[in-house]
Amino acid sequence: MQKIVFNAHYLMYFDTAIADYWRELALPYDVTMQSQGGDLYVKKAVVEYHASARIDDQLDVALRCSRIGSSSVVFDGAIFRGEQNLVSGELIYVFADPSTQTSKPLPNALREIMLAYEAGEAMVQIDLGDWLSLGRDVVALRTEVFLDELGLSGQSQEDAGDPQAIHAMVRNRLGLPVATGCLLQRTPGVGQIGRIAVTRVLRGSRLGRQMLGTLLEAAAKRGDREVTLLSPLANQGFYAKLGFVARGEPFDEAGVAHTEMARHL
Repeated sequence: MQKIVFNAHYLMYFDTAIADYWRELALPYDVTMQSQGGDLYVKKAVVEYHASARIDDQLDVALRCSRIGSSSVVFDGAIFRGEQNLVSGELIYVFADPSTQTSKPLPNALREIMLAYEAGEAMVQIDLGDWLSLGRDVVALRTEVFLDELGLSGQSQEDAGDPQAIHAMVRNRLGLPVATGCLLQRTPGVGQIGRIAVTRVLRGSRLGRQMLGTLLEAAAKRGDREVTLLSPLANQGFYAKLGFVARGEPFDEAGVAHTEMARHL
């Protein structure tokens, strides 16, 4: 028995990396392609094998956009075990009409986003504002996450504290809201972060961390000495990495076990 990775699996590894590439662009793939009037289809895939990965190997998959044509996009890929390059690859995608699968020009918006990412530019913009300026997008994203996805029909998408809160809105380069949260004044000197919502397919891509950092900076700027939040028990480890400490006993909130967490500023 060879105990090595079947050769066709490497294409699956590259395909998984492509999905993560779009997450790095902060672009939910389905919504993005619908808004751009097309989709990307694989035209050609080339894999060159240098050595074999074996059972229990930990692999790193690297991917970059190396060329953008009028309707095509070329990705160069490599799979590593430590410093050893096991596999190299090239994937060529063509932007096409989904109904006819005939090629069409790649939208300038996508071209510019990909070029900006490869140049190391930020893929999102975080705005701080009041309810009047950001409320419409906040409600839309809360509805998407809390109502449509999680089914929390008992929760209003607007809170009594919203008009007084500082709201954060994260938008990608297409202007699509992808994450939101708010900062309330719990008591003098103590802020409270709440109603954090990140669009499902972009969770784990550091958007929540970036947004929380912006809200913590806003709290410090107005003179808060402490910030609290209510965390689902499943998310406690995430907030702990950002300096929040649990206190008190767990309690039920909208049918989900939560705990209060605090961070000193």
